[in-house]
Order: sequence, then C-alpha cells, then structure tokens
Amino acid sequence: MSSGGNRTLLIVEDDSPTRDLIRLACQPQNYQVLEASTGPEGLEAARQSAPDLIILDVNLPGMSGLDVCRRLRSDGSRTPILMLTAKSDTIDVVVGLELGADDYITKPFEVRELLARIGAHLRRSEIAPSENVRERFEFPGLSIDLRRRQVHRDGEEIPLTLTEFNLLALLASRPGQVMSRGELLRRVWGYEVEIETRTVDAHVYRLRRKIEPSADQPTFIHSVPGIGYRFTG
Repeated sequence: MSSGGNRTLLIVEDDSPTRDLIRLACQPQNYQVLEASTGPEGLEAARQSAPDLIILDVNLPGMSGLDVCRRLRSDGSRTPILMLTAKSDTIDVVVGLELGADDYITKPFEVRELLARIGAHLRRSEIAPSENVRERFEFPGLSIDLRRRQVHRDGEEIPLTLTEFNLLALLASRPGQVMSRGELLRRVWGYEVEIETRTVDAHVYRLRRKIEPSADQPTFIHSVPGIGYRFTG
C-alpha cells in the first residue's frame, strides 16, 4: 500500500452527487481518488488499481456492493472496505460486515465523520509493535502467528481479513481480561470515541464462526453482557 498523502481511495457509488461530495472532501487530504459507478466497474477497478481503501455503496447497478465485497474477499484482498448504506437498521449492514467489510457508514453522513473513519482505517495496519511481545500465541486447537499474520485451527489455516486478525490478536494478547467495545474500537479500528457497537459485534460473530469449534458455544471468545468480550485460552 502507498503511504502519506499518496493514499489511493476507490469510491464505488452510482450516485454522482455522493461521489462528488466524497471526492471534494478528500481533496484537502491529498488522497488520490478513483471512481466507479457500477458493481462490475468497481470490482475491476479494485482488482487493477489495488487501492488503499474502498468506499463501497451497498446498492449498485450490475452487481451489489455486497457481491463486490464477497468477491474481493474471495480473491484474498485485505484492503479495508467501508460500506455505504442508506438505512442504519437494514440487514445489509450486518451482512456486509459478515462478508468481510471493515466498517460502514449510513447515508446521509457527515463529512467529518466519513473523513475520521477513512483516516482511522488508513492509519491502522497492524497491532502496534509494543503489543507483539510474543511472535505466536498457542491455544488448544488454535495457533496465532503474529509475524506471518496467520491463524490455524486444528492445523488448517483460517483466512481472516486484516480487521479480523487484529481483533483476534488483541483479544488473545490479553487472555482472561474483559475488553469493552469502546476499547476494541479504539485499538483495532482507530476511533477515539465509540461510534458504533454493531461493528464490533458483527466481527466477533464472524470470528467465532471461523475459529470456534462451535460458534454457538464459544471456547475462546466469550461475551461479557453490557461490557464487551473476553478471550479464554
């Protein structure tokens, strides 16, 4: 990925005024902005240009944003994906996060909030070096290799998105410690304040389905009602 002011954003949005708004908002940040107005165009642009972040509308002509997200993650892409949705209470939000999107924002949105989310996702890349006291975490049936950024369950590699890996590594680095949703948002997503909790819950739900022997009866990631989550090794 590029660095500094050369970061490249891909906006996949069929509404021209919304694309214009995002592009104009990004100009002072010196982001390079690429645009696509349909699902197939967005998918091709993402594959060809390897952007640093993708802003992806859920409802697109030709192919939905959910399908674009699904295909990119199937390709092995770890590029952060920020979904745009017109309704905060739609199932699309949860489905998008389950498919591997890193975050979402509801239209109409405040430009400052959008830029804050973009900046947070571009800043975060790995668990901070100070966190990596160890290179590997080993638990019964689960191995987390921090250097290679790989996770194995019963010897089989489990593909995780960047956000999923960072979330798992952070929880696993503090076995037995309760971590609030707000703390997880700050340390994994880079937010200074708790903007949404559904993002964390959806990622934990997805992680459980990938790493737990039984997602309905988790062995590793336990819910702490009213607070957040605790990892048990």
